Amino acid sequence: MSMIRDLRAAVRPARRRDDSPYRTESPAPACANSAVVDCGVYRDGHRMPGHLSPAEAIAGVRDEGGFVWIGLHEPTEAEFAGIAQEFGLHPLAVEDAVHAHQRPKLERYDDTLFTVFKTVHYVEHAELTSTSEVVETGEVMCFTGPNFIVTVRHGGQGSLRALRHRLQEDQERLAKGPSAVLHAIADQVVDGYMAVAGAVQDDIDEVEIDVFSSGTNGKGAGGKGAGGPGTAKGGDAGRIYQLKREVLEFKRAVSPLLRPMQLLSERPMRLVDADIQKYFRDVADHLARVNEQVLSFDDLLNSILQANLAQAAVAQNEDMRKITAWAAIFAVPTMIAGIYGMNFQYMPELHWKYGYPAMMLVTVSICLGIHRGFKRNGWL
Repeated sequence: MSMIRDLRAAVRPARRRDDSPYRTESPAPACANSAVVDCGVYRDGHRMPGHLSPAEAIAGVRDEGGFVWIGLHEPTEAEFAGIAQEFGLHPLAVEDAVHAHQRPKLERYDDTLFTVFKTVHYVEHAELTSTSEVVETGEVMCFTGPNFIVTVRHGGQGSLRALRHRLQEDQERLAKGPSAVLHAIADQVVDGYMAVAGAVQDDIDEVEIDVFSSGTNGKGAGGKGAGGPGTAKGGDAGRIYQLKREVLEFKRAVSPLLRPMQLLSERPMRLVDADIQKYFRDVADHLARVNEQVLSFDDLLNSILQANLAQAAVAQNEDMRKITAWAAIFAVPTMIAGIYGMNFQYMPELHWKYGYPAMMLVTVSICLGIHRGFKRNGWL
């Protein structure tokens, strides 16, 4: 009894969370003011009735069997210390769970599996700009033991509330124990990846259309039209770079998770039910497909960026040709004026009555001829 009292004291909050959107799902007084979002005991796929504190749930599992699922949202060290001590969680894993910002991974500490998932959320935006946030990441850490699973969530998205309700309706799977919960979390995270990948694909398609349509507005660099590659949007490069940064963040969430999913689906583990391991294979397959898609995003954005830079180079060349053509045209009157400005006494047509009009006519004729030649060659 003294141990239970100490545990209750340990899990009491160091700060209030009454204003958080991630409060306890049911009005359980024992958990309302702590980082504990929900705490339940499950036996044979059924959730035991009543609102239990973590200490009461742990004691009930040890006395009568089943397993306990404790969900926490951004706990402090003080809030997590009692639970960590009661389950014998490794200090290194506890430190990772409290401070977050971890890569997806799977680690084994004695009789506990520590799994880190990166959750990804697509940020809706009316228009993609060079500063748009496309994906937002969070984290879900899972401590899986023989008779418990502790989930620690960081970030404002990736809630497990709906998942808990769905699992409670699937009593046959929930009866498999904590590994069934671990699989359900992995499956939900990877399903989220697939949804985000589809939305990011739409953004990439939009950028691709903008970039390549801007290069086909005219008749090309060598044609007579005023369009051509020179009409590429100056903001396209910024949008592409921003999208590449967001895809890179997405990739950091997906790629490192491949190895943990392979281990959970292929290597026999005492803490993972054999029937549940078959479901992990499906999750690993979906994750591999998402990873291939994210890698293709990166390659496609590189191609789009190179095309955009090529359009910018062509536009600069076209501008330089125009500048050169006009410089050549204006060089004619400049040259003639320079010659007749040397003030020699004996110069052709210098004292002729029609000398000035004649030289103006010659100057204009030469300029028009040069202009026509440049126009014919597409320089103007």
